[in-house]
Amino acid sequence: MTIEIIPFERLLIAFIPTFFVIALMRYWGLAYGKACYSIIRMLLQLLLIGYALIMIFESESSLLTLAVLSVMMLASSWISLNTLSDSTGNNALSTKGRFQLFSKALIAVFIGGGLMLALVTQLVLQLDPWYLPRYMIPLAGMIFATSMTSISLAGERLQAELRSGHVYETARNTAFNTAMIPNINAMFAVGLVSLPGMMTGQILSGVSPFIAARYQIMVMCMLFAAAGISSVIFMTLSRSLLDKKLESE
Repeated sequence: MTIEIIPFERLLIAFIPTFFVIALMRYWGLAYGKACYSIIRMLLQLLLIGYALIMIFESESSLLTLAVLSVMMLASSWISLNTLSDSTGNNALSTKGRFQLFSKALIAVFIGGGLMLALVTQLVLQLDPWYLPRYMIPLAGMIFATSMTSISLAGERLQAELRSGHVYETARNTAFNTAMIPNINAMFAVGLVSLPGMMTGQILSGVSPFIAARYQIMVMCMLFAAAGISSVIFMTLSRSLLDKKLESE
């Protein structure tokens, strides 16, 4: 079985409901500019990454694969801090405050996400060569994105709880529960409400649903662990900074 290539004119049909939502936002007087920008950026990013991945997959270079993984870790660490605010709670982090926390987020993503990536690719899948980009890069994308989201949720909730006067231990526990909600809900829903992207893609490619299910079990476990480990490391490393409330410039 081969996957049908979607013609561009049929792909445009998918944008009809998207434009409807944008029009509704404009009609209600909401800030729709950011939504439009996100759609345009999504298009450019996916088209560019599509061409880039073709080059990376064909080269099968370990250095190129490591370079891509490094960029993914740096980007996810930086973006994970978007939910945090300054000492007033009303403004985004200052440049100084962001850089104070960036190294903490990077360590959390590197250990939490990197550990799971190594475990899955080297022990579960046993890739040969170890850096096989066709597997390494898509799995890294899922893992680092999950680490990024968990750090964002944990950091925002930890900061809010500390501002409310809760002691660190109580704030940490609440923040950790918040960070794990998406992954726990996904585990409850998988197979009943949703078929995750990796499993859907494999089934559409003609892979047996039983084989696809095994891969998805691996993915769900690695994402759950990456989210938990990354959020715990970030909260531990950033405790002193968040507890004293970052000063804005």
